[in-house]
Amino acid sequence: MPATDEESHYRRRDAVADHKRSLILRAALEVFHTDGLEGASMRAIAKQAGYTPGAIYAYFPSKEHIYAAALRESLGRLGAATTGAAVGARSPIQQFEAAGLAFFDFYRTNPRELDLGFYLFRGGMQPRGLSPELDRELNAALLAALDPLRRAVRATGRGERAAACLVADAFAHASGLLLLEHTGRIGLFPCTGRELMHRHLKKLLGEGSFSRTRRSTTRQS
Repeated sequence: MPATDEESHYRRRDAVADHKRSLILRAALEVFHTDGLEGASMRAIAKQAGYTPGAIYAYFPSKEHIYAAALRESLGRLGAATTGAAVGARSPIQQFEAAGLAFFDFYRTNPRELDLGFYLFRGGMQPRGLSPELDRELNAALLAALDPLRRAVRATGRGERAAACLVADAFAHASGLLLLEHTGRIGLFPCTGRELMHRHLKKLLGEGSFSRTRRSTTRQS
C-alpha cells in the first residue's frame, strides 16, 4: 500500500533529523580532532556545523554525549570490519589472524578514528570527562568489536579465560604498534607495524602462555 501523507511526513522528518545529526557528528569530529574532548565546546561544534548552539542541544544534551555517539558509531564500523574479516577466513586460527589484522588496519588507515578510539585506550590514566554509564557502554562496544577474536580462540578448544587473555594480548600489542604508527616512530625500525602485528597474531595461538596445557595448570593451582 502507498504511504499515507502522515507516514510520508514522519519519514521526511526522520530523514531530516538523521541528516542534521550526521552533520553535527561530522562537525564534532573536526573539533575533537583539533581540541580534544576537554578543549571542545558545544559552541565550537555548533559553529563548525553551521548551527546555533540551541539547535545542537535539540539532538545532544552535552559534548560528552556527542563524543560518545561518534565513538559508538566508530566502534560499530570497527566491529563490521573485524566480523567481515573473520567470516572470510576458513580455520579458527585464520579467523583470529584476519580479525586481528582488520582491527589493526582499521585504526592504521583511519587516524581520526584512532584519535577518537584512544579515549578507550587511555581510559583510567587520567580523568576523561564521560560518565560511568557512557564508559561502560563504550567499553562494551569495544569488546563487541573484539568478539570475533574471542570466538575464534574459543573455536580452537580453549576456555573463556584463555580466550579473554589472548584477545587482551592482541589488543595491547595493537595499541602499542598503533602508537608507533600514529607518531611516525615506526619509521625508526626496518619493518612495518602491520608486519609486526601479523607476526604476533601468528604466535599467539601457538604454544604460548595460554595454551591448553598452561590453562589446565592454572586451573589446578
